[in-house]
Amino acid sequence: MSRGASVIRRALARATPLATDRRGGLASGERHLAHGCPGSHRPHTASRPLRIAMLAPPWIPVPASGYGGIESVVHQLTEQLAARGHGVTLFAAPGSRSSATVRSLLEHAYPDAIGEPPYEADHVALAMAEIDDARASGAPFDVVHDHSGFTAVAMADRLATPMVHTIHGPFEPRLGGFYGRHGHKAVLVAISPAQRRSAPGDVSISAVVPNPLAVDDWPLVRDKGRHLLWLGRMHETKGPHRAIVAARMADRTLVLAGPVQTGQERFFAEQVEPHIDGSGVHYVGEVGGLAKQRVLSGAAALLMPIRWEEPFGMVMVEALACGTPVIAFPEGAARNIVIDGINGFLVEDEHAMAVAVGRLAEIDPAACRASVHRRYDVDGVTSAYERVYLTALRQAAARSGMREARREALAR
Repeated sequence: MSRGASVIRRALARATPLATDRRGGLASGERHLAHGCPGSHRPHTASRPLRIAMLAPPWIPVPASGYGGIESVVHQLTEQLAARGHGVTLFAAPGSRSSATVRSLLEHAYPDAIGEPPYEADHVALAMAEIDDARASGAPFDVVHDHSGFTAVAMADRLATPMVHTIHGPFEPRLGGFYGRHGHKAVLVAISPAQRRSAPGDVSISAVVPNPLAVDDWPLVRDKGRHLLWLGRMHETKGPHRAIVAARMADRTLVLAGPVQTGQERFFAEQVEPHIDGSGVHYVGEVGGLAKQRVLSGAAALLMPIRWEEPFGMVMVEALACGTPVIAFPEGAARNIVIDGINGFLVEDEHAMAVAVGRLAEIDPAACRASVHRRYDVDGVTSAYERVYLTALRQAAARSGMREARREALAR
């Protein structure tokens, strides 16, 4: 590496850790992540294979063919858990595929109705009924891992099976009360230190476990083009219009990629589309699979001019896995993922972003990949979740023991 492996190791040590307890130490489920050997297969950390109910959202099939960050997380985690010998049942939208057992409980996927309560509640209620049936039949699940939203957390205490809930969205002010009232019903997992810091003080986050990526499935490309890339949903907070300004200041061609989702049409038509000229600014639409890997690996840099507390930002990890530097505003988890001067740059505005483009020769593509292989590879993330599952089982056993002790005390 041009900066040397020792430089990368020192920079990683300085970077914000992706799993800390309230005192700043590594959370128990993440010490393995920080010190393990990335990319190697590790046996699962449970004393026996677990029966896991993986509860995905009902909106998009797993894995998603295009945009679908949560679906990608669920897919990779499910596949790795199944490969380690756990018995995983994936409750997901119709059209889902997995080496685990798949249960699709609704008639259709609902990609145009993301977040609408009736579909989420219907999906969760049907899944909970099957989880109850499994227990009644003598083949109970050990743990439920919920990625679906809010309904499952609110109703978690009606299940005899303990629940782990990964919080995929930001802690908006309106959600503080919700998690304050219902968060204790599940073991809560944040996906970045930035997300954990934004949690209200009365919400107990048990662990920080990042979203996983099968890094070895992404190509490391050292010879980059000169063009810049922006990839994401066409939302104002994601900053495609700011990326256009920065690219023009840097005198570079910009490629825009990503879907225009329901409710984003006006912003796209007014702030983005007028600048798409097929010369300085290109729009290639939504990309997935190999096409997504090609656009990420071929760009000189990924621009992330976000103006919100994004809880993770998987596209940054995907770009870095391809050896593509990330230039980002220091918002949300970008502060955790981007190591300034090693795998990209953290900048304050569009002008600084353009200046950073002129420094891209300082960044080694191999250093970009190394920075995510150690911290986000699916193997280490799965080990972390196995430890979280064991935490949920221990807590459930402790609660059961206390209930039994109370019954015995009352009987005396």
